[in-house]
Amino acid sequence: MPHTNSALSARYLKALHTYLARQKAAAGETARALGHSAVSAGLVTLDLAIIHEHSVLTLAPSFDFTDAGSAFLKRAGVFFTQALVPLEKEQRTTRQNIRNLRQRNETLRLHTAALATANRRLERAVAGRKSGELALLRSQDESRALYLESQLMQKKLRKLTHQIISAQENERKEISRELHDEVVQPLVGINVELAALGRGASNGVLSLHSNIARTQRLVETSVNAVHRFARELRPAVLDDLGLIPALHAYSKNLAARKNLTVRITAFGGVEALPIARRTVLFRVAQEALTNVARHACATCVTIAIQPAPGSIRMEIHDNGKSFPVAAILNSTAPKRLGLVGMNERVLMIGGRLTIESSPGKGTTVRAVIPFRPKTPKP
Repeated sequence: MPHTNSALSARYLKALHTYLARQKAAAGETARALGHSAVSAGLVTLDLAIIHEHSVLTLAPSFDFTDAGSAFLKRAGVFFTQALVPLEKEQRTTRQNIRNLRQRNETLRLHTAALATANRRLERAVAGRKSGELALLRSQDESRALYLESQLMQKKLRKLTHQIISAQENERKEISRELHDEVVQPLVGINVELAALGRGASNGVLSLHSNIARTQRLVETSVNAVHRFARELRPAVLDDLGLIPALHAYSKNLAARKNLTVRITAFGGVEALPIARRTVLFRVAQEALTNVARHACATCVTIAIQPAPGSIRMEIHDNGKSFPVAAILNSTAPKRLGLVGMNERVLMIGGRLTIESSPGKGTTVRAVIPFRPKTPKP
């Protein structure tokens, strides 16, 4: 089996066979032990799914998996679910480590800004001293060196932040593509085969039709869930059709789930932006809408994209609760890192982000990015 551990595959097959043969046995400890072995071997969920599929196919002559309601099929699913538990825990730990790293990076940036402020105060103090030309020059040289060092640290930190954001975007794009190619297409194939089986079954076999219909519904639910997951990671419509259709699709889905009214007005020329800049606008809108749904208790959100001199301006306004913008952005341990990420994304492409929030007026997120449309040749 490519990309999997053959020894672990053999252990999994043996354990699954033993579990299915002993109908009253519990799957927990044995399956989770295999899951821990998969984590130690550096495998991911897809690798374990391949091992499980291979084992089921191997055991098919010994156990009846053909009926969707088969007890063996359900028990095999339970065994696989238990084996996934350690991998899911490992992934949650990895995501938490990433969040901690971002928080530490933000804290370092704020400390660097505080150091630059302290350096400027030191320069003013040194300039006011009149205790001798030599001492003054020496102090100025030392202050300048500290200032330059702090500026260099800030540049390095910003570069690292940009790299993290770019890597995150590439990772989302890759995961979205893999979900579509590796998961959705096989599930759609299963659904097609089940539909064909249903049409070929005898009219008198009602239970078979019922089982097939139930299985089709389960597969359809799985396909929809994976599609939704892929869209949230990176919507394909953003690359295929553009920013405006992507915003409409995301807003429609969010509005249906959160009982929100979302209105969008957009300048069509925004689609002339490079894909990297359209992605920044989409991510800013996505984070703003997510914050509205989670915290604002709003009923209506408007998104407006308009041209401005040498730029494009996007505004997201909601009629919900306000929040202390300055206190959150200037905190040494910010809890809403999404706001920091929005600002970094916009700065990365030479734009600026402002957030206004006041009681009774809701919140407005405004992103302005450079835009100089090409003049058509005569």
